[in-house]
Amino acid sequence: MFKFTKFLVSLIFILSAHNLMAETKEAKEALAVKAATEWLKLVDAKNYRQSWEETSTIFKAKVNAKDWAKTASEVRSPLGAFNSRKMKVKNYMTSLPGVPDGEYVVIQFETQFQNRKNMIETVTPMFDDLKWRVSGYYLK
Repeated sequence: MFKFTKFLVSLIFILSAHNLMAETKEAKEALAVKAATEWLKLVDAKNYRQSWEETSTIFKAKVNAKDWAKTASEVRSPLGAFNSRKMKVKNYMTSLPGVPDGEYVVIQFETQFQNRKNMIETVTPMFDDLKWRVSGYYLK
């Protein structure tokens, strides 16, 4: 009886740990999506300096604030005003090419601009400095 009880307790612990990991992944994805959405609002408002301030250590190491503002303006201005954005996919990952292992969520949005429809924005927040911060942004 004791062995069966011990087995049952172990099984419950394993199942609980599995559920906790699944909830944690979903919670992390939700927080990363929220961070990405808030960051995109700064970019949509052309507040490039503050958007750079909110990026990850990796992002800041690759591009300085002045270059980010110039590049973002050059890429976004021809598109016209932001119209709408809908999340398409999100994927929690612990490794990505070209960056250190960590916690990342790769998020793709279907985005509409005044002068360009059907764009795909890929935003990659990472857990950095105790919060989710954008480490990558691609638009096509």
